[in-house]
Amino acid sequence: MSKNALSPRTRRRSDTGTPATIRPAILSDLPDLVRIEYAAFATDRFSRRTLHYLLTRARAIFLVAERAGNAVGSVVVLLHGRTSLARVYSMAVDPALQGAGIGLSLLREAESRALTDGRAVMRLEVRTDNDRAIGLYRQEGYREIGRISRYYEDGCDALRMEKTLAGGDQPGLSRVPYYAQTLEFTCGSAALMMAMKALDPAFALSRNLELRLWRESTTVFMAAGHGGCGPVGLALAAKRRGFDVEVHLSRSGPLFIDSVRSAEKRDVIRLVYEDFRREAAEVGLRMINQPPTRRRLLHLLDAGAIPVVLISSYRLYGEKVPHWVVLTGHDKHFVYLHDPYVDFGEHGTETDAVNVPVAHAEFDRMARYGNTGLRAAVIIRRQKKETG
Repeated sequence: MSKNALSPRTRRRSDTGTPATIRPAILSDLPDLVRIEYAAFATDRFSRRTLHYLLTRARAIFLVAERAGNAVGSVVVLLHGRTSLARVYSMAVDPALQGAGIGLSLLREAESRALTDGRAVMRLEVRTDNDRAIGLYRQEGYREIGRISRYYEDGCDALRMEKTLAGGDQPGLSRVPYYAQTLEFTCGSAALMMAMKALDPAFALSRNLELRLWRESTTVFMAAGHGGCGPVGLALAAKRRGFDVEVHLSRSGPLFIDSVRSAEKRDVIRLVYEDFRREAAEVGLRMINQPPTRRRLLHLLDAGAIPVVLISSYRLYGEKVPHWVVLTGHDKHFVYLHDPYVDFGEHGTETDAVNVPVAHAEFDRMARYGNTGLRAAVIIRRQKKETG
């Protein structure tokens, strides 16, 4: 949850004093950071433990503003995997120094460091009643990209805002509604739901549907835990619901089987795969035995289809598991995608998962899985109506 302590009720100071020095936060700043946190925020406060985590373990840029040897403000920017996205998680300034330009200095230095780290888009959430902060962000080039109802502890709504730091062209993205997976193994069904809803706005989304689609498309077993969704199973689930579908695969035969050691489980995976392929042949599902290249996927997206693409989550979260995402747009620098997984355990929000910019070369590395470099995509189109 992004929060900002540039209060709209704080008067601007005429005595700004000496300018603050912006530097990386260090562990010895923790007492000052706790003091500022409790002085600046009435709700949604970070605990000492959370601040310690952000200082020592989070994948983040953590800066402080220092005056006279003391920290008087801070900003935390979370870095989203190997994408080009960063998010202002928190910005706090000592209330006694509000209006001295400290928040602006922190923001600009945070943007500079994020850009140096390869981040081309900065996002944030801000309270809708914080006119001062909203005004600052607009002044600095941020634009509104959404609104979240009752986002803060006291029920206040939040605005989502975004700024392009470098590279991106702010493309016209496909209007793909966002749906976050509710279980760790339902990324495929959540991604398929987003694609179907984009093509048919009347299509109703629910958790029951999320689980039903997973049951219809699961491989039953994976390396550990519940089985994930296979491309043929996802395609068949969409076709049953009246969509025009095709599957692109870089290899034939049972998928994800290489990561399973148990001979019995491998046999089950083969049986499920063979059953999917048999049904695919019966219903005339188009199977294209060629790797879904970035160029091909973006061409299909431009033609009105919604690609659901298999990636390796290692490029996002450091875990070597297959993961499904939805492509929503592209420009000359980035592919944009909806990621159904929101990493709440690492202070993530939907702002980190919607229209995520991924550099073209990074997407090419991301859109493959396993030692065999498996590439797979399910292409969803609106069903053509018969005439005559």
